[in-house]
Amino acid sequence: MIAECVKHGINLPCIKHNFKHNSNIMKLLADSNSKLKETSNYFDVKIFNFNIPAYNDKRTGKVTCPFAVKKIVDNVKIGCGWYCYADKNFYKFSNVQNGLSNKYQATKNKSFVDDVIKELNSKRTTKQIYVRIHDAGDFYSPAYLDKWIDIAKALPNIRFYAYTKSHDFFRSITLPDNFDITYSTGSKLDHKLDRLNEKHAEIFNSVKELKNAGYVDAHKLDLYATKWFNNTNKVGLVFH
Repeated sequence: MIAECVKHGINLPCIKHNFKHNSNIMKLLADSNSKLKETSNYFDVKIFNFNIPAYNDKRTGKVTCPFAVKKIVDNVKIGCGWYCYADKNFYKFSNVQNGLSNKYQATKNKSFVDDVIKELNSKRTTKQIYVRIHDAGDFYSPAYLDKWIDIAKALPNIRFYAYTKSHDFFRSITLPDNFDITYSTGSKLDHKLDRLNEKHAEIFNSVKELKNAGYVDAHKLDLYATKWFNNTNKVGLVFH
């Protein structure tokens, strides 16, 4: 059943999910991120997120952010590969790293698409569901991206979004309407980025600096990065 909810002057389709929960489904999605919780409450929606290890999987050594910059110039460390927030604080706890590694391994399974679909179908809510892909990690291959596209196509009433440094994976494909991407700067592919016509995120030192540059502030409310709440190509975040 679909109804229209109005929040902050924006019409949102509210989908009522009536699916039976299967306790045998591996839990892949989380809703514990404080920023996403604040965003969910503000917009009266429900946001889940899916993560894999930042930059690389510590268990296997496999790179999970293939276009993240990580280099040393004149003895200075440059790039998010060194300073990513998703590789600090509680993310460094061994139980967190193990959980992220397990999810990374799950993306390799043939059942990954079906597992995510089943888990999302088990969610009981009348609110619009969003899925933030990769609060940590990135699309590490075109084949992995294809899995998320298949998931989005199977669940047209759920909205999927992500930041990514894997810009080139997206330039030759058409995403379903319920899948939105913001290109992160600081990528090895920045030289190809068309800042006038491609939606991108820049990181600033302060909200004042962000707004003076003409960017939409998404550093506290995550959905302002998406096309559903931001009709510009400029997404601003604050360094943390």
